[in-house]
Amino acid sequence: RPLLRNVMSHHHEHHHHDHSHAHTHTANKKVLRVSFVIIAAFMLLEAFGGWLTHSLALLSDAGHMFSDAFSLGVALWAFKLGEKETTLQKTFGYKRFEILTAMFNGLSLVVIAVLIFYEAVKRLLYPPEIATLGMLVISVVGLLVNIGVAVYMLKNSDTEANVNMRGAYLHVLSDLVGSVGAIAAAVLMMAFGWQWADPLASVFVAALVGRSGWSLLKQTLHILMEGAPENIHTDDLLAVIRNTDGVKSVHDLHVWTITSNINVLSCHIVVDGSMTVAESEQIAYRIEHELSHKNIGHCTIQIESEHHPHPDSVLCANETDGAHHHHH
Repeated sequence: RPLLRNVMSHHHEHHHHDHSHAHTHTANKKVLRVSFVIIAAFMLLEAFGGWLTHSLALLSDAGHMFSDAFSLGVALWAFKLGEKETTLQKTFGYKRFEILTAMFNGLSLVVIAVLIFYEAVKRLLYPPEIATLGMLVISVVGLLVNIGVAVYMLKNSDTEANVNMRGAYLHVLSDLVGSVGAIAAAVLMMAFGWQWADPLASVFVAALVGRSGWSLLKQTLHILMEGAPENIHTDDLLAVIRNTDGVKSVHDLHVWTITSNINVLSCHIVVDGSMTVAESEQIAYRIEHELSHKNIGHCTIQIESEHHPHPDSVLCANETDGAHHHHH
């Protein structure tokens, strides 16, 4: 009986999964919109306050807030763009744009950290005259605003699994830490006249901001390099495929992420050459069903008979389980 060698398993729509994903997406957008308005409004207030009091500390902090507002705006734009329909040219749509935005946010956090560090060193060498009371008042207000926005983001959006949302959240968090540093420095300068407290606090902030940015940058680069999703163990997926009745071996396995929460898998499985097309399709459907519980949203499974030449490995590891020593 003939076996169709190229059977693509069809993607089953998991209604519940799609519904919860859409709900999270809407929540993320709303949170970004509200956070953007609050941060942008406070940035304008801070810039105006800095201009009125001629305080360089306030103006530079307003610049930091501007970078926050900008990154929140870009993250919101990425979500909007990600909603665009797929086309024959953009077969995955624009969803990957969320990852590019998260990478941009990670990169901008690293740049901000370097700039803060550079400014801190300059201030250690040439301490400027600082209007400490104005700096303290605005820093306290800034801290309260950032705490409010950070808590709101944490409670109402997906800052854990969605890298775009995480990037925006880390920006707000870095600003929060910056406000704490500024308050500590202002208090120390007012109490003891320690002018070096301001740049020292800045160095501490720069280290924290840089660390957050670097980890986000690494995460997004891993996704853009088509690396296996960090929350998925490839060994588990292989075990599921190999342990499915009728599967003799598996090769050409690829697992990657399109955007947050959308993971994709493709592989070739070798089945008994005497199976019918219907029987081999059933195997593919069973695998797909099992993998859907392992956070794989879409599968493409190519079915081959034992007589079809196939490699001896999944990737580079040696394949056991009835692999034949054929070569492409």
